[in-house]
Amino acid sequence: MAEKYVNRVKARYATEVVPGLIKAFGYKNVMQVPKLEKITLNMRLGDIKDNAKSMQIAVSELEKIAGQKAVETKAKKSVANFKVRQNMVVGAKVTLRGDRMWDFFDKLVSIALPRVRDFKGVPTDSFDGRGNYALGIKEQLLFPEISYDQIEKVRGFDVCFVTTASSDEEAKELLKLLGMPFAR
Repeated sequence: MAEKYVNRVKARYATEVVPGLIKAFGYKNVMQVPKLEKITLNMRLGDIKDNAKSMQIAVSELEKIAGQKAVETKAKKSVANFKVRQNMVVGAKVTLRGDRMWDFFDKLVSIALPRVRDFKGVPTDSFDGRGNYALGIKEQLLFPEISYDQIEKVRGFDVCFVTTASSDEEAKELLKLLGMPFAR
């Protein structure tokens, strides 16, 4: 009988992170320990709103990185100065939960971020006050799924880590114990 695959970050969460957070913050119950709820990837595509082919290429790159189908986001209002009409596609997003979330976190921390030139760690000031962390990726080439020869333009996207932590301090400790390389 084949054993079920368990992501190494998910296993580390259960064996090392939970006891570490209980020790650090003195939780009385295991259910109080914060956990990673979801990871959202968001790519803005306002610069190519008129070119449908470029839009499809950018969305397919985001789908390759996430390993899941992306949802196109549409403009809520018309803005004449930006030549944007209501319901025009202006971006794409992916929400990762469960095993895909853990796989993406592992890929981001162990493969993509070390490929950044002169990498000294991710900034520590991107918490929102409620225990969530936002990170901007400047180029999609950091991920091994994207081939340099096949990209049309270097694009960035935002990654948001949503946790159940009640404070930024708890969320930072959670992400640090999971392996997020914060700058000193």
